[in-house]
Amino acid sequence: MTGKAGLRQSGTGQSARDSLELVYLDVARIKPYEHNPRRAPNAEFDRIKASIRVDGLGQPLVVTQRPGESDYLVHAGGNTRLRILKELFAETDNPRFGTVACVVRPWTREADVLLAHLRENDLRGELTFLDKALAVADAKQLLEEGGTAELTQARLAEVLTRSGYGLSQGLVSQMAYVVERLRPVLPRTLESGIGRPQVARIRALDRAARALWVERPVDTEAEYDQVFEVLCRRYDTPDWDIANLRRALEAEIAERADISIHAVSIEIDARLSGRGANAPPKRDEDSDWEISLDNDEPHSDNGVAAPVNPGPPAHTIKPPQQPDTTGSADASNTRTRADVSSSQTADEDDGNEAPNITIGAPARGDVKSLRARLWTLASRLAQRNGLGDLVRPLSGQGLGFILRDVPDPALVDQLDEDALAQVSMVWWHLAACAELTVAPLDALLPALPEESVLRRALVEQDAGLLFASVWTLDPGHTGYRLWRRLDERDWQDLLGLMDTYRALHRTAVAGNQNLWSPP
Repeated sequence: MTGKAGLRQSGTGQSARDSLELVYLDVARIKPYEHNPRRAPNAEFDRIKASIRVDGLGQPLVVTQRPGESDYLVHAGGNTRLRILKELFAETDNPRFGTVACVVRPWTREADVLLAHLRENDLRGELTFLDKALAVADAKQLLEEGGTAELTQARLAEVLTRSGYGLSQGLVSQMAYVVERLRPVLPRTLESGIGRPQVARIRALDRAARALWVERPVDTEAEYDQVFEVLCRRYDTPDWDIANLRRALEAEIAERADISIHAVSIEIDARLSGRGANAPPKRDEDSDWEISLDNDEPHSDNGVAAPVNPGPPAHTIKPPQQPDTTGSADASNTRTRADVSSSQTADEDDGNEAPNITIGAPARGDVKSLRARLWTLASRLAQRNGLGDLVRPLSGQGLGFILRDVPDPALVDQLDEDALAQVSMVWWHLAACAELTVAPLDALLPALPEESVLRRALVEQDAGLLFASVWTLDPGHTGYRLWRRLDERDWQDLLGLMDTYRALHRTAVAGNQNLWSPP
């Protein structure tokens, strides 16, 4: 049963080829498009079916006919609605579900039908990144089978853009990586719906690990590919965490190259950040690992930042006796707590307030949430600088985290001077934020391993042991050895760490709370 309703509906300026025809067709004569880009079941299926059962189909289906075929197929979206109509007709035998108004599109080529479905589904936000990548791969194959010369990624991007589905060459490259490299080894992860940012991070890690593998040299590229594939399959779950893959790759490289895993982590992070041994840091869009954190901070009623809580009486490591190094560029910074207190008092007596410098919105929250924020920032900063296994949470007291030891001594021989300087200064900043050398000793010791060099230095009040274990640079080196080298992620986390440290102490003062009291 086929009826015409308003035979040609052409817009002004449209060619005959683009003219549209509205017809009524039996649903039995319409086939779903077998290469529909959306592979997952439509989550809205039941809702759409209930709506069509009551109100009927709100708009015509768009269909076309392949050359030489009498039946039609869905041209641009509508596979779900067609299936629902067929189900309702089978269930009710109601003729209003057996015939449907359709707009007939003239046939052009197979690739155009696929791209029409891709555009339609993408506009509705119904496609995962994997769906889109597979559809683009199918479109490339169809275009080449249809007579188009073999398409480079740049050429494919141009053809897709002219067909109404604009993609950059970079995005086409990422999609090809998903289909060719990741889909065979991470099917569950990809089907769970991870998006372009996660794929970009995996790709950046893959590139960095491969480069380090070859440059060390660890083994052949073929051996790297085999290891990468095995590890991807091991961690292929819907609850994907790239950190698991990174740690496993670092462990493989460290073992095979016979170097410290910390050194491997630092070198990989340098590559992820786009910096070499002496190159300034640069932003790598493929390695944007940002995690949004709320960083609001309380102020007093008059808008001036609350004073910093000086903290309870605490142990202080005594500095070793050192020769006079006044004027020396290599003099160590060995100021005691008393030195800091006296200089702070002098500043306060001067009556001059330090400017209130805010990075973004100032950190706010209660003591518990600020501690959690400090732990997150510290662990993230440590992880990206080869110190991840040294940072541990400290529940219910202090600053929310603690360092369990000094950096691995092997780093001295395995890192160049600039990398070692950065790691050392990051460690000292974390130690300062955790208040390791001024906090009550009995609060720290339960969290420190018996064999820890840090524990021994604290118990014996031996600053010399600590300085001998962690490179302590002249503070004047901080600018070019740390601030200039940190990439944007590390820099923002370091600023956030200091900002949150201050906010936590201000909050403790306002609530008359001793941060180092036992929980």
